Amino acid sequence: MHTSSFQQNILAELDHELATTRKLLERVPYDKADFQPHPKSMKLWQLASHIVNLLAFKQLFVQADSRDFLDPNGPKPGPTPSSSEELLARFDQYSASLRQALQDSDDEQLTGSFRLHRGEQTIMERPKAAAIRIMGLNHSIHHRGQLSVYLRLLDIPLPAMYGPSADEQGW
Repeated sequence: MHTSSFQQNILAELDHELATTRKLLERVPYDKADFQPHPKSMKLWQLASHIVNLLAFKQLFVQADSRDFLDPNGPKPGPTPSSSEELLARFDQYSASLRQALQDSDDEQLTGSFRLHRGEQTIMERPKAAAIRIMGLNHSIHHRGQLSVYLRLLDIPLPAMYGPSADEQGW
């Protein structure tokens, strides 16, 4: 009987989600960067960049025990990508770094606690594996869903995500 670890499960899920996310990001048109479906919504390019930058945040969950948003020396995302090629290159770089950090971890490390806070105020504290799944993968999937709506509103055909898309079916 084969026993699966936290690390193996997260890596398998990550691989699937990264491939799906990249397919969607490949379709984001830089010339529509300022599109926003509602005044309270992020602009298209801001949303796509946020999805990419979340990969670095997930890596932090693996490699650190906490992150204080008030720490001026804390990790911050790089400058906003200025082209589709730059966006995808950052996605590939951050994906590879996150994957390597997970491969270098083990279940003991992933059961350790991670605390996200703003000074003394705790925003979230949970085991690293749960933080990766909830604030990492699920958070990215949520924003990827938003991104798919933006693309639909721009009449850009959507790729398959969890099965064929209406565009791929010719509907």
